[in-house]
Amino acid sequence: MLEPSPMGRVIAIANQKGGVGKTTTSVNLSAALAMRGRKVLVIDLDPQGNCTSGLGVDKFGCDGTMFDVFHGEMDLNSVIVGTAFNNLWVAPANSDLVGAEVELVNKAGRENIIKSHIEPIRNQFDFIILDCPPSLGFLTVNALVAADSLLVPLQTEYYALEGISSLIQTMTLAQENLNSALELEGVVLTMYDSRTNLSRQVEEEARKHFGEKVFQSVIPRSVRLSESPSFGKPIFAHDPNSNGALAYFELAEELEQRRSGKPAKKGSKRRVANG
Repeated sequence: MLEPSPMGRVIAIANQKGGVGKTTTSVNLSAALAMRGRKVLVIDLDPQGNCTSGLGVDKFGCDGTMFDVFHGEMDLNSVIVGTAFNNLWVAPANSDLVGAEVELVNKAGRENIIKSHIEPIRNQFDFIILDCPPSLGFLTVNALVAADSLLVPLQTEYYALEGISSLIQTMTLAQENLNSALELEGVVLTMYDSRTNLSRQVEEEARKHFGEKVFQSVIPRSVRLSESPSFGKPIFAHDPNSNGALAYFELAEELEQRRSGKPAKKGSKRRVANG
């Protein structure tokens, strides 16, 4: 096992396009890292609260949520709750968060709210995962300011690459104006169907465009992955032997290898069959 970092690495998982496996990746990558012995905090910044419920937490039954953090009524540490997984915690969100952008529009330094709450506690975790909403608004900007890096799930479908161009532009603007240290953690291909020419073509274009930033681990299109959120469980609790579970565990392994400076061998694609 790799040695944990002395300070938690903050990773924003974002894509302005919905339905690309963003929250699925946030939930299952976090669970996989926790299974590898890492202390992981997931911060749910999506008003849909799907990441919260996907980790088995009642998003409307919490004593505090990210809404309270943004409004200064509670600090981040006070809203964090445990999950059924050892080493895995979540700062929950629900639909109350919808009004945060409008209500805080005139607040000075509003883009630094999450960063200011993370800094005092980041050394308590190995990884802090920020699950962003499918937009490039106030909440996502907060995540990009707070994050060390950006991880982009890319669905292998038509127009997929066009969909992330705006996100990369936003990342560049954030680097230039708000967070010069922000880097691209990588691009992970999701909903990959090896039986279709389209998936293979999108993969080829993604690797041509982003090079080694595209993870070798590929997430397959999977019925078991799709249904696990309805049970309020990461894939490892729903079907630990499924192809989706294997894929996310390998992604977590590859992420840690990259952080150690030992990336997967070029051309060595890690993938599992669909199902």
